[in-house]
Amino acid sequence: MLHDNLSVNPAGHLTVAGFDTVELAARFGTPLYLLDEDRVRSRCRSYVRAMGLAFGGASRPLFASKALSFKGIYRIMAEEKTAIDVVSPGEIFTALKAGFPAADMYFHGNNKTDADIKYALENGVGYFIVDNAEELAVLSGFASGMGIRQKILLRLTPGIDPHTFSAVNTGQLDCQFGVPIETGQARAFVKLALEAPNIELCGFHCHIGSQIFDWTPFRDASDIMLSFISEIKNDLGFEAGVLNLGGGFGVRYVESDPYLDIEDSILRLGKHIDGVCSRLGLKKPTILLEPGRSIVADSGVTLYTAGGVKTVLGFRDYVTVDGGMADDPRFALYGSAYTVVNATRADAPADFKCTVAGRCCETGDRIQENVTIAKPQRGDIIAILSTGAYNYSMASNYNRLCRPPIVLLSSRGAVMAVRRESFEDLTACDL
Repeated sequence: MLHDNLSVNPAGHLTVAGFDTVELAARFGTPLYLLDEDRVRSRCRSYVRAMGLAFGGASRPLFASKALSFKGIYRIMAEEKTAIDVVSPGEIFTALKAGFPAADMYFHGNNKTDADIKYALENGVGYFIVDNAEELAVLSGFASGMGIRQKILLRLTPGIDPHTFSAVNTGQLDCQFGVPIETGQARAFVKLALEAPNIELCGFHCHIGSQIFDWTPFRDASDIMLSFISEIKNDLGFEAGVLNLGGGFGVRYVESDPYLDIEDSILRLGKHIDGVCSRLGLKKPTILLEPGRSIVADSGVTLYTAGGVKTVLGFRDYVTVDGGMADDPRFALYGSAYTVVNATRADAPADFKCTVAGRCCETGDRIQENVTIAKPQRGDIIAILSTGAYNYSMASNYNRLCRPPIVLLSSRGAVMAVRRESFEDLTACDL
């Protein structure tokens, strides 16, 4: 199996964290998001442990909310002593409703509106990741008017190409996020921040991309960022106390994806940073990382019910399911690869080549193309693996479909954390 929390039981059904997926589908209906809570917690603890050993001090992971945002996930993060990054007032509101402490929130975004900034300030968000000079000026003005001294990090672009798909590569120079170091604009940005009233500049942030299966791009990014910290120390007399290296560690979606030992990668990075700080004469900054996908992706499985098999003679076989791009838009957006399993016949040979298509009135509504699974019959449960990240968070009501529920799987049993939307929910905002 792709991950060690997956298995096949004596009935021939796929299991997740020991739970029979066919039984879960019958109990909760489909489409259905499953999330292995114990695995999520294990991932959090792995990051906390490795970062403590590698970086020490106050270093810790910040869960990237954009990967998966609902009240239950913030309760888990609070219990696992993990801070969070948030990118909208909606994510802030959701976390607050879950009782997550605002002081442990880091507010991202390359176009924070005036209303966004006020909302975050009013609710005591701990840190702003400031993207540009205009945002800095507005934030300073509002903080001054409210009598707040706001802690910030500046988002900088180090110009690193981690060799990932361009849609998730955010560290290069020509990018809508942050201010580039190489052009000299970052130095001017720092100077503005140091002079801004009611602003406490704590350090710098960068993010080089996603689905990175090698620790060396993070090493290269840390080299650039630490060199910049040294230059600013010598030039402006400010030594950054915090360095946030963002997220991006990769997860396995299909068998051909490599395995990455994240703990080992973090330990290697820590040793490297120690050496660079010593060479540059820097105090070791508090190192932050922003894992999102690597905490929740491989803990998630989405279940669908097969509608049947359609053969287009001379072309291909289609398996249609009762969900699609409305609840899993990543294939339509990026051509993202997934592993597909006939959960009802998980012990049968996977020798039927097909395209799994969704129910939306859209030619591009496909879950995966040209995959091999055990040939399904109408009513079989089709499982898509590694869907814990960017599936629920990117889901929509396209074709006026109701978004699926989330069920948490743990030693406490299978517990619904987000209910299925109803038809009434679809018209709740209509006037």
